[in-house]
Amino acid sequence: MDKINYDKLMIKEIESFNGEKKSILLHSCCGPCSSSVIERLKDYFDITVIYYNPNIEPNEEYEKRKKVQIGLLNELGIPFMDSPYDNDYFHELTKGLDSEPEGGARCHVCYGFRLKYTAKVAKENNYDYFCTTLTVSPYKNSDIINKIGKSIGDEYNIKYLLSDFKKREGYKRSIELSNKYQLYRQNYCGCLYAKGDDNEEE
Repeated sequence: MDKINYDKLMIKEIESFNGEKKSILLHSCCGPCSSSVIERLKDYFDITVIYYNPNIEPNEEYEKRKKVQIGLLNELGIPFMDSPYDNDYFHELTKGLDSEPEGGARCHVCYGFRLKYTAKVAKENNYDYFCTTLTVSPYKNSDIINKIGKSIGDEYNIKYLLSDFKKREGYKRSIELSNKYQLYRQNYCGCLYAKGDDNEEE
């Protein structure tokens, strides 16, 4: 089976706008990942970044990443939307998945509930699209993220922007922009399970 090129699908979708800017609610996991994604989308979308990441632990780490995210958005002139930090809800949803490997079923649940929240808020606030920065990471499976996002978009009747932001050296660009803006770059995805693996840098 041919692998789906989500980057080409995104380009095709954007071309269908015929120069008209659309609104998008962009879920972001952190400032570094959002940097190159915003750069790629800003000419085609009016972007609002939503920070909904109850998976990030401990609370001090969550607040540190949020502060970095807000600082970058202020520099770029991009609106920020805050969200509740419900870490207990994350643990409730992932109960029994403690031993799952990084990138496995626990992560799929985590992608899903964050995207579901984003879609709900996007729908309530009449955005044209919703999307996530998660596909910029080379450690994330873009096919799984896009399938989850598309399914949630169908459920909430709002368009999910298919993407693979790591394409066209998107991840490399996020590192360059992180250096430019002197952004803190964490060495684990977010939850303490991932920190235990200690082999992932966003």
